[in-house]
Amino acid sequence: MKKLKNETELVKRAIIVGIKYAEARGAAMFEATDSASVKVEYIYRLLVHDKLIQPLPEDQVSIQSMRHKLAIWISKQQ
Repeated sequence: MKKLKNETELVKRAIIVGIKYAEARGAAMFEATDSASVKVEYIYRLLVHDKLIQPLPEDQVSIQSMRHKLAIWISKQQ
């Protein structure tokens, strides 16, 4: 897994867009106290469920790989 050039910024943007998507869809309400890793995992699983991104093989699922997938997803949205 090759790290993207500006992956940190892309992940931050993906979390913001993912939260808006989840709340508009009525799937979740996030609290300010929710950690970034909880948000990343929920958004990743929601996007996989809605078939907007390809799921990772179960043995490769980790917070880091989910963050990478979200960064790729948001980079394609621009």
